[in-house]
Amino acid sequence: MNGQTLAQEGLESWKASLQAICGQFETQMAFNRSLFIGEISLQCHAGLPMAHLRTNAGLIARHSIKPDHDNDQSCFLVSQRSGFSQISQNGTNIQLAPGDLLLMDSVGSCEITPFGLIEHASLSLPRNEVDRVLKDNKFGKVSATCSSGKMLHMLVDQLCREPESEHDDGVEGEALRTAFISLLAPALSSTHDKPLSAELLHGNNLRSYVQKIIDDSLSQPNLNPVGLASRLNISVRHLYRLFEEQGDSVCRYIQRSRLKRSADDLSNPFLKGESITSIAYKWGFTDSAHFSRAFKKHFELSPKDYRAMALTEAVGVV
Repeated sequence: MNGQTLAQEGLESWKASLQAICGQFETQMAFNRSLFIGEISLQCHAGLPMAHLRTNAGLIARHSIKPDHDNDQSCFLVSQRSGFSQISQNGTNIQLAPGDLLLMDSVGSCEITPFGLIEHASLSLPRNEVDRVLKDNKFGKVSATCSSGKMLHMLVDQLCREPESEHDDGVEGEALRTAFISLLAPALSSTHDKPLSAELLHGNNLRSYVQKIIDDSLSQPNLNPVGLASRLNISVRHLYRLFEEQGDSVCRYIQRSRLKRSADDLSNPFLKGESITSIAYKWGFTDSAHFSRAFKKHFELSPKDYRAMALTEAVGVV
């Protein structure tokens, strides 16, 4: 059985699990993927249902045909735990980076576009209660700067770290639901953070800023100089020159950083159960053979041998 067939079987199994937990979503595989990753589970945290998903799908979409076919019981607070994605609803596109939080309505069509491997946690809130504080638009990014937004981020992060609750008397869950919903209106109406403009930076400060943007975007497989320059509102030539001044290149910096992150994961004892291919995809590599060649050239060891040596050394230290 070839890799493409295995990936298609994995996609079908994932779609069935996704629909059982989240409703009538369809999934498409990314066109350049030979390996499909799709994991989803539903857990209860302090009495609140939360779906945890991890995938490198190309697209996850729900197409609304008739209003009465929609599941209108919930709204979802979606926390981007890792990776980058775009969520579209009501003609609005919102891009999410690790740590971002977004409110999504269960009514109407929507699309989730992962840029590489992502992890989401989706907290379900009663839609009728959300409707009392948000009459019209129930789709938007939660501010990370206003007090209510900071509180929402902190509460969701805490829930994600909590183990699943087997028993709950309903009191704590009700209190948390009330807190989440009460904080939503001011958190969504606040002006969102404005990104730092590259036009205001020069020299070493600009290069450091560009490197930070790259470091925060390594899991995006389509990360490249043209996209970076457009995102930073500078010319591609200017971007190249920033790295050439230090005897480096932007493409070498991206690959070197991805290899370093991959090596860190391979040497992490807590990630020894994660496959080498999964780690490669996590950091933006889309071809496992290319990853292995680049890794061996850089570290003079294959990923498998590097991991074995690193884990052996870690046991020796302990």
